[in-house]
Amino acid sequence: MTRRAGWAVLAACAAGFNGTASHAAPQEPLRADPGVPRIDAGDLEAVRMEADQRARIDQALRSGAYDKAQTLLLDEVERNPRSPELLRLLGGVLFVTGDYLNAAIALKKAEVLAPLDDRSRFTLAMSYVVMGQPRWARPELETLARSDAHNALYPYWLARLDYDDNQYPAAVAGFRRAVGLDAGYLKAHDNLGLALEAVGRYDEAIQSYREALRLDRQARARSPWPALNLGILLTRLDRLEEAEPLFRESAREDERFAPAHYQLGLLLERKGQARDAIAELGLAAQLDPHYPEPHYALARLFRRAGETASADRALERFLALKKEKGQAGSGPR
Repeated sequence: MTRRAGWAVLAACAAGFNGTASHAAPQEPLRADPGVPRIDAGDLEAVRMEADQRARIDQALRSGAYDKAQTLLLDEVERNPRSPELLRLLGGVLFVTGDYLNAAIALKKAEVLAPLDDRSRFTLAMSYVVMGQPRWARPELETLARSDAHNALYPYWLARLDYDDNQYPAAVAGFRRAVGLDAGYLKAHDNLGLALEAVGRYDEAIQSYREALRLDRQARARSPWPALNLGILLTRLDRLEEAEPLFRESAREDERFAPAHYQLGLLLERKGQARDAIAELGLAAQLDPHYPEPHYALARLFRRAGETASADRALERFLALKKEKGQAGSGPR
């Protein structure tokens, strides 16, 4: 089936669903899979289809060939558009392949035919989150939180929505609820630190960041975020000697993590180590070609050093990236 035909099938599934996609980036930017369990071959057991087609989809799922599984499932939807099991499976596969809008369409169509299981509803909620539609995500997460009051995942994501909406006291309460349900929830501790910092409760924020960092080290999770966030707060509090090793640790956890090098560059600038600062800022710009801020800092340092041509180039690059970023974020939400 052609891609155009595949879109036509999903358009037929929409049943009144309308929306436009954009990408949200709260706190730690969303990854392709923000906590949603992967679809696997075991999910085929509940779907009725011909044996040879089941075998082909089974093989695609087992080998991780989700694009192929998506095409095969679209064929099945065309033949059997009123199978909620098939639509739920298709929605899960579309989410994995990054087609969040059509994942939501398939899951909403499935819900018209039969109630969604918790995993499918969470996939639907995360599709909305990644699309930048928190108002659609919230009622789905609230439904999940009511149905499974002991699962820390749901208050965590509700708190993230509160944080992104600048509702910081509500975010603090939500992240506290999540860590109360799961004391080992690293991301909940880290995001609790962000929310506490936002309301000016710095000592408590430091405690939350330190707990997230302890959990990260203990589990060897190699997340660069807890060390970065703690280092940023300590820098704000002028505790530079404590912050510097944290930025270096953050950079070691992920050698491609540009924000750690950017923050380290700013810190070294404050300490008067201009050449080392330029090296770190240049590395941040190299690691993330779409990151404007390092270029602005480089322009400032080059100007101070009398390197006018380098300063002008850095400033031009900063302005171009800011314009590009503004245009990318100017679409409908």
